[in-house]
Amino acid sequence: MINNYARFESEFKVRPDDIDMFQHVHNSKYFDYVLAARYEQMELFYGMTMEEFMEQGFGWVVRTAHVNYKRPLKLGQYFIVETGVDEMKDKGCVVTFAIKFKDSGKVSCDGWFDYALIDLKSGKSAFITEEMLEKYSI
Repeated sequence: MINNYARFESEFKVRPDDIDMFQHVHNSKYFDYVLAARYEQMELFYGMTMEEFMEQGFGWVVRTAHVNYKRPLKLGQYFIVETGVDEMKDKGCVVTFAIKFKDSGKVSCDGWFDYALIDLKSGKSAFITEEMLEKYSI
């Protein structure tokens, strides 16, 4: 099966409040990095900010997340978060990601998020619209 969806990159730097007692990035921060990248990429590449998406009455919630930790990020390091839609479903999508060291390109971690689309008024799952399919199919 061929993935027909584009992948995008966002650059970040490890901040002091990302560091845990072992002097590397706390495992929970990697989720934050991916969510921050997707937030930025919605505006820059998909042409719809998260705010505009929510104004239409929709939101994304994480059903399942999986991370393969390989190499720790440390204070002050620059890194790239690469993400892309891997699969669109009737009521959600799967987004894969890789967090890479900017200087070497080596992978710090990778994984995927299974998102459900919800109707913000009811809090229940919603069907992907044709407009969403069009915007994400780049």
